[in-house]
Amino acid sequence: MPSDEKRHLPRLEQSAYRGPSYVHWTMTIRDRRTGWLIPAFNYKFRELLTHTAFRYAIACPIYCLMPDHLHMIWIGIDDRSDQLKATRYFRKQLAVPLSKLGFEFQHQPHDHVLQDDERQETAFENLVDYIARNPERRGLVPADRYRDYKYTGCLIPGYPELDLWQLDFWPRFWRTCSFLRKAGLFRPCDEEIH
Repeated sequence: MPSDEKRHLPRLEQSAYRGPSYVHWTMTIRDRRTGWLIPAFNYKFRELLTHTAFRYAIACPIYCLMPDHLHMIWIGIDDRSDQLKATRYFRKQLAVPLSKLGFEFQHQPHDHVLQDDERQETAFENLVDYIARNPERRGLVPADRYRDYKYTGCLIPGYPELDLWQLDFWPRFWRTCSFLRKAGLFRPCDEEIH
């Protein structure tokens, strides 16, 4: 059996990761070691995710950091979005704080490019809910208390007030993504999205 360093997970054509694609990324810590998930790392993670989101025009409606891996869904919000490049950049940047804690990622992240039926609002929102409930399924929080897990959130560039647990999150999220696709991230905008 080839070592972890030599095996490569199959990828779709590069075009599947560009533009308005929706991708569920899973990044695992080498040997599934635990102990890296601390509040200071969470802050650094969000900082680096913010830079990645702006640099590659990506919205992240959910991330969930688990003790031995992390989940993120990224949505390209510009025709220039490139999630393969974004992932390489993000992992390279995140490797620095991970290494300071004595950890590293497995060689390659797993991805699932969502198909049209999975991108429909109800199906997509159900997937986000499924990811959000990972801590509950792992026993990290009591049943129906997954919203209390401090390592789950969202990040939409330029909209720090959006919170995954807001009652009106989904209508605001869809409107914001639509606005960003039209206006882009690269022009200043004073218009409020409510």
